[in-house]
Amino acid sequence: MGHAKGVVSSVGPPPGRSVPHTVREKQKLVNRVKRIQGQVAAVEELLDGDVDCERALHTLAACRGAITSLMAEILEDHIRYHVIDPASARDSHERQAAEQLVDIVKSYLK
Repeated sequence: MGHAKGVVSSVGPPPGRSVPHTVREKQKLVNRVKRIQGQVAAVEELLDGDVDCERALHTLAACRGAITSLMAEILEDHIRYHVIDPASARDSHERQAAEQLVDIVKSYLK
C-alpha cells in the first residue's frame, strides 16, 4: 500500500529526519496526562465515598474535557507533522487541506 503524493508515512519520521515537535512537546503532554490521571483518581475516590452524583458528574466532565483537549492537540500535531510534509510550501494544496482539517477537528472536538 503506497502513500499519496506529498503524504509522509505515519509510522515514523522519514530516514534522516527527526520529529522535533515530539521531543519539544513531550514533557508538556506528559504533564497533561498526569493531571488527567489525578482527575480520574478523584473520580474513583468520589465513587468510593458517599458523595452526591452532581460532584462526580462535574469531575467526570472535567476529565472528558481534558482528554478531548489532549486528543485534539496530538491529532493536530499528527496532521501537521506526519500526514503532510512539514517542509511543504505554505500555499500548497496539501498544506491548505491539512489546515482545513485541523480547523474542522478543533471545532468538532470543542
